[in-house]
Amino acid sequence: MSDRYDLAALRARLDGIRLEDNPALVRQKSRDFYWYSPVLKRQLDAVVADLVAFATSQDEVIRILKACAELAIPVTPRGAGTGNYGQAMPLAGGVVLDLSGMNRVLDVTPGRVVAQAGAILADIDAATRATGQELRLHPSTYRTASVGGFIAGGSGGVGSIMWGGLRDLGNILGLAVVTMEPEPRVLRLSGEEVGKVAHAYGTNGIVTEVSLPLAPAYGWVEAIFGFEDFGRACAYANALGEQDALAKKLVSVVAAPVPQLYFLRHKPFLPDGRHVVLVMVDALAIEAFAAFTARHGGEFLFRSDLVPADRQAGLPPLYELSWNHTTLRALRVDPAITYLQTLYPFPDQLDLVARIHRRLGAEVPAHLEFVRFDGKITCFGLPLVHFTTEERLDEIVAIHEEMGAVVFNPHRYTLEEGGMKQTDTVQLAFKREADPAGLLNPGKMIGWENPDFDLAAGRTYLFQGLA
Repeated sequence: MSDRYDLAALRARLDGIRLEDNPALVRQKSRDFYWYSPVLKRQLDAVVADLVAFATSQDEVIRILKACAELAIPVTPRGAGTGNYGQAMPLAGGVVLDLSGMNRVLDVTPGRVVAQAGAILADIDAATRATGQELRLHPSTYRTASVGGFIAGGSGGVGSIMWGGLRDLGNILGLAVVTMEPEPRVLRLSGEEVGKVAHAYGTNGIVTEVSLPLAPAYGWVEAIFGFEDFGRACAYANALGEQDALAKKLVSVVAAPVPQLYFLRHKPFLPDGRHVVLVMVDALAIEAFAAFTARHGGEFLFRSDLVPADRQAGLPPLYELSWNHTTLRALRVDPAITYLQTLYPFPDQLDLVARIHRRLGAEVPAHLEFVRFDGKITCFGLPLVHFTTEERLDEIVAIHEEMGAVVFNPHRYTLEEGGMKQTDTVQLAFKREADPAGLLNPGKMIGWENPDFDLAAGRTYLFQGLA
């Protein structure tokens, strides 16, 4: 155990709250899925907290933050630990604040759900489906991820083909946030204010309660279609995304041979050489969907409403073949796989995808997620990478950027390098207000740690404690 913080004084102030210093448990709670990246695995493997505090209520969060603020002990919030970028890893040690005990769905009304930050997304959806409603958006880690972690670390996911991203106005209705001060405040944010802490990794406030909009609960049919030509698969997916009258929750393209190598339970449905399109579509629109698909010449491979129950047994839901679950399934077979996160800007997304695939497809097999982005249909990429060296990985990133793709680098753990591409001045200003001593999740916001850092210089930012 580290002696850099006064943990004895902290224990005295937090009597009655569960605190753990067992080394194995502390190490476990100091980790997320950072190991998706060989770069982050090298950089962050030794990162560990000094103590884990388990909050079961907002009042306990306030007590923990008050004590840590008074003792100058850093705090890193953690939900279910399903993030991929080291968001929940305590670079400066201190306390990991585990919010998984705050897991209640507080209210479901027409069009809205309110839940504590530690509530699992699948549990929230179960509560809302009892009223004929469902969440608009969720990550592929739906069955294990917490809603607070999704808000603080995610950007979109399953449902983004209809509803856009989390930061689109209206996709988060309200948040309760506790500040990191000697006298913590509970702030209620709504409207444009939620952007102050959405996708901020908990660097400027601890989200304790989330209010989200709901959509009607559809009966989703899962379908997989195969194409011999990658370009035709992409054109079909893009065109399907533009069919506004067909309610859909997922439109993904995965280039061969990725499905055949890594989608092991679905392998009987996946002929060699086929590039696949994964779709979740409203059951009521299934005939219209089939007619639309027939126009594009896709080969029917799998449709959940036509597959006998005994053949479906043991199959994961289709969204667990998409988004970053594609990477996870590849990693389970080949530990040398890693990935990138990219955006192919509208309106030339299909041309850019084709050019990059021609140049890098063997080394960087394509994986696209079609979404509504700024009101237009385009696609994000989560292409797999056959990792060799960090230098080659940087070259692959540079090639994407030179060709016109935007890269949200998943091999960086800071907000700016990983997703924002620049300092979010609103989030930085809110940190000055809500965390004046800089004790929340230190090392993750370059704009706070090193305001003069040149994000355009191509360097990797290393938090002082890791340099």
